[in-house]
Amino acid sequence: MKKLIGSVLLMFLLVSLTSITTLKLQSPNSLEGTWELINRYNYDEQGVSDTLQNVNGYRQVKIYSKGKVMWTRYSPDDPVEWFGYGSYTNTQNELEERLEYGSAEMMKIQDTVQVFKFELILDDDNFSQITLDDNGNRVYSENYMRID
Repeated sequence: MKKLIGSVLLMFLLVSLTSITTLKLQSPNSLEGTWELINRYNYDEQGVSDTLQNVNGYRQVKIYSKGKVMWTRYSPDDPVEWFGYGSYTNTQNELEERLEYGSAEMMKIQDTVQVFKFELILDDDNFSQITLDDNGNRVYSENYMRID
């Protein structure tokens, strides 16, 4: 009987430890993965004032992996190349990207902006990176859907 109780307790302990380990390995609401831009919002004092849909084959994709970010944009209406690579950190409510290099147009922007900071709204399959003005008001957002 003691062996049976000991075996049951050992089994319970192993199942409990496995569950805890599995929970630690799974990061709910993680940015890790591949995301595609689905639309953009403009904001005013009342909230979202305009939704800008992707048109004419426009695509923008971001990949987040192990603290690194890479993004690229394709627009048949714009001959300028847009891409960037760098590092990122995020908290539950904030995303920060530091680009290391990118396309010529992106490097012009990077000369004036070293760190890109956004308000972050994130769930399992979608996220929004929201640009704030100097007073903390929402101005513009990019809204993404997980594709991988």
